[in-house]
Amino acid sequence: MRVELVPPDSDTEPRHWVRHDQAFAMMLGPGSIEWGSKRSALEKFDYAGGDLALCHRHEGEWVGLMNVQHLQLGISDAALMASSDGAYGEVELHPSRKFADSRLSALVAAARAEMVAGFPSGRLFLDSVEQAMAVALVKDHAVRHRPVQMYRGGLGSARLRRIKELVHAKMEDDLSLDEMAQSVGLSTAHFARMFRKSTGETPHQFVLRQKVERAKAMLRAPDARVLDVAVACGFKTQQHFAKVFRDVSRVSPTEYRQDFLDSEVIRALETHSEDTLRL
Repeated sequence: MRVELVPPDSDTEPRHWVRHDQAFAMMLGPGSIEWGSKRSALEKFDYAGGDLALCHRHEGEWVGLMNVQHLQLGISDAALMASSDGAYGEVELHPSRKFADSRLSALVAAARAEMVAGFPSGRLFLDSVEQAMAVALVKDHAVRHRPVQMYRGGLGSARLRRIKELVHAKMEDDLSLDEMAQSVGLSTAHFARMFRKSTGETPHQFVLRQKVERAKAMLRAPDARVLDVAVACGFKTQQHFAKVFRDVSRVSPTEYRQDFLDSEVIRALETHSEDTLRL
């Protein structure tokens, strides 16, 4: 998924944009953009912060003055086709120069926060956000509507075991949603739905929890450095590691290690006292 922050500009000369992926934008404040299918017929649209615009992909857009800062996102063909479960071939979406969608806005906000933070969560997080966006776009904006298929049950134990083995083998790598889906022979959208039905977690949440479990095992060593543990568990920064660890465990990595070491001391003292009483 492509994420780009586009500032307001002062260029009044219309430009023709042709997208190689499906692009839509969320406005980050009030302002306006001139859109049109022809250079000679631009129409001004006024926006409030949070408003969305879905570009005409195949014909492109003529764009004049852009008097509003916005975040532009590109959704790949693969994500859109996976979300349609092959129902459409190449997925065509209705362009819409101004609309509101609370789910899409929340997903764009998540992508923006990730971009501002320097993309610390890696490919899997953005892949998951892109897939959720694609599902929403296909459901509500596809030219030929067909409901996204829902599935009963979930992944079998063998597939879940294969996923867990893949996550542990690539703990230090930037694992993608597509890699996880391919490892069990499923499309990304089908895999994401089946995985959540099986585990109660998104693939991204599952991977983070597995990373934290490995980190806990490493932090039990009294000489383990938090930075070394963070790198070994696939986190790009110590700050991101600390945040994820606290979100999952309700304590910081340092607090967890200290609590564990304190409990070991108490256990040793109790064992020593019991041995003394026996004597």
